[in-house]
Amino acid sequence: MDRPTDRGGKDLTGTMSQLSIVIPVYNEGANFPALWSEISTLIKSDFLAFVIYDFTEDDTLPVVARIVSGGENRLHAIKNQRGQGVVGAIMTGFDVVPDGPVLVVMADLSDDLGQVDRMLEFYARGYNVVAGSRYMKGGRLIGGPFFKQLLSRIAGTSLWWLRGLPTHDATNAFKIYDRAMVRSLKVQSRGGFELNLELTVKAFLAGYKITEVPATWRDRTAGKSRFRLWNWLPRYLRWYFYAFRPSHRGAKDHTAVMQD
Repeated sequence: MDRPTDRGGKDLTGTMSQLSIVIPVYNEGANFPALWSEISTLIKSDFLAFVIYDFTEDDTLPVVARIVSGGENRLHAIKNQRGQGVVGAIMTGFDVVPDGPVLVVMADLSDDLGQVDRMLEFYARGYNVVAGSRYMKGGRLIGGPFFKQLLSRIAGTSLWWLRGLPTHDATNAFKIYDRAMVRSLKVQSRGGFELNLELTVKAFLAGYKITEVPATWRDRTAGKSRFRLWNWLPRYLRWYFYAFRPSHRGAKDHTAVMQD
């Protein structure tokens, strides 16, 4: 694979930052100004942000270009190098960022960015996955299709109670992952958002440390969702049942911490 560069050709290999933010986009021009405002305002820790796009006509790119031309040097647009779609975009992001904490943020303004600094505190304590959890005490959902919410809640809470997964919300995309950990896992997802469940389940089975913080999820107010429940449900079920395989933790410590 070629060395990762931004749209201006700048080599980003080896760029260091406390936090890397990966933002997969698909025509999110309407949402991106508000998203960037939230990122810049609510996240107090140092970060670099990587917008991952599939095609040069994506209407997010002119918005990103305007922000960068205004003097913002933390923001970079990177073309998806892993094949079009959410999985390729997120994995391209993991290819680009340096080792350390990586936050996956959806561009639809659904994620609770006010919790990011708290999530980083747990990462600094040695947790390899820190999940923003809608279904633990203090978490909330605002809006969205009822049946989708129901299935997501059942999946997350049943994995917590029946399998001992240390998060009530394994399907949520809003997580901090350790980049070195992701590189150690064999990623098999090819469809879309089920990647987040796969990474969480495989991290759990490998004995990596996982915890969660309460988070509020909001349904998008602009743009069009690419989530298709009935198309992707079989892929989610694959990783749900995969979680019940025997773990192969080795010597890794696997202790969950609950937060009020």
